[in-house]
Amino acid sequence: MFMIDVDEEISMRMLNAKNADELFKITDRSREYLREWLPWLDHTRSAEDSLQFIMNNFQLYAERKGVTAGIFYKGTLAGVAGYNNLDWTNKIAYIGYWLDIHHQGKGIMTRAVRALVDYAFWEYDFNRIDIRAASGNEKSQAIPKMLGFKQEGFLRQCEWLYDHYVDHLVFSMLKSEWEELS
Repeated sequence: MFMIDVDEEISMRMLNAKNADELFKITDRSREYLREWLPWLDHTRSAEDSLQFIMNNFQLYAERKGVTAGIFYKGTLAGVAGYNNLDWTNKIAYIGYWLDIHHQGKGIMTRAVRALVDYAFWEYDFNRIDIRAASGNEKSQAIPKMLGFKQEGFLRQCEWLYDHYVDHLVFSMLKSEWEELS
């Protein structure tokens, strides 16, 4: 099973059925905040929906198509991050993430994403990491910027959010660049 000890405060691991209630709880209390940028909130109405999300992620992991992990801060589920897509042919990992509203501003996501980048480059031997963020989502954009990613693209109206399209910025990091930064 996928697990990373990020530092003394943060660990990441795949969620299991026992985490469904807690995942739904942080999703529900962050719903209004998350809904501005994530398209799946209206389809997550119960702990059963969170359980289905967890089970679907086990399938993606088994097929080596993606990895989704819970971010645990001081032992408490604080958010979710992982590889939304793993392109083994081209050695590209696409990272996505979200954090509970009560855990904002502690550097949790930056540390978690740094660990995911390390893992993709050193364990999977990938060559490239992509992170996409909606053009107005400054908090999400701050993560790749802080980690030294290059902004290399702008995708017009590439995601439907409930009643409108949003543009995305594309950030990337190459293994050779990460080695220089490390």
